[in-house]
Amino acid sequence: MFHVVLHQPEIPPNTGNLMRLCVNTGNRLHLIRPLGFDLDDARLRRAGLDYREYAHVDVHDGFEEFIDAVDPVRLFAFTQYAETLYTEVAYADGDALLFGSESVGLPDAVLEHPAVTERLRIPIAPGGRSLNLANAAAIAVYEAWRQADFH
Repeated sequence: MFHVVLHQPEIPPNTGNLMRLCVNTGNRLHLIRPLGFDLDDARLRRAGLDYREYAHVDVHDGFEEFIDAVDPVRLFAFTQYAETLYTEVAYADGDALLFGSESVGLPDAVLEHPAVTERLRIPIAPGGRSLNLANAAAIAVYEAWRQADFH
């Protein structure tokens, strides 16, 4: 199992989509406050469909609280400014995949935190600016799961 971690997500449908993703890939979703929405938001429920009741979602009051509660084996922070591609890592059970908010990504204090094992980048074509949060997380989760032979 992998830990999919959203640092201060802002858009409910992205989180709802990631609830579905985590149910369908057997992973746990972690949300780090503050959240840009209420967990009862209708848009979150609509995006999560009936998967929401099956999703394993933990909400943490801050980044340090997440680290203390989960103590991930390794923590990979996804940022467009990293040199290492997400495909250059051998993922393992217990790893955490950390993504920033939709508008600003991960703050420097998180990217530079000693708990972060490595910063990873998902490439985009020249002229592109960024990927949707749910899409980026899905790319990373499926690569990690593929490496685990989809177990």
